[in-house]
Amino acid sequence: MKVHIGVDAQSGLVHTLIGTAANVHDVTQAQALLHGNETDVFGDAGYQGVEKREENLELPVTWHIAMRPSKRKALPQTAMEKMMENLEHARASIRAKVEHPFHVVKNLFMHRKTRYKGMVKNTAQMFSLFRLANFLLARR
Repeated sequence: MKVHIGVDAQSGLVHTLIGTAANVHDVTQAQALLHGNETDVFGDAGYQGVEKREENLELPVTWHIAMRPSKRKALPQTAMEKMMENLEHARASIRAKVEHPFHVVKNLFMHRKTRYKGMVKNTAQMFSLFRLANFLLARR
């Protein structure tokens, strides 16, 4: 099982959650994670090519997708590439907000394995856990 979440960049709270089978690629769920008021969307390298997909062509958002780690390491050490590296670092600091709810669920709530058979029950449990994670993160 895989959980895809949409997180608000300012508050760090989860606004959208989708549970899928583990073999479903991240880029196929990108449009479903948007709530409609976004102007900029940040994603990790798993979302590369999302702006070219048919269902995302008409969306009025700017996609900021991370560079693959192998491409980052292969950048030559010129001034332009150092600026690109700084841009990637700035994007990564915004994308890091997505990882905080996962930290709460996995490490603080100790939920590391699915508990039930079936996607419906496991997705329902994920909704509960991420709702509680939102309460915890909002309190901080």
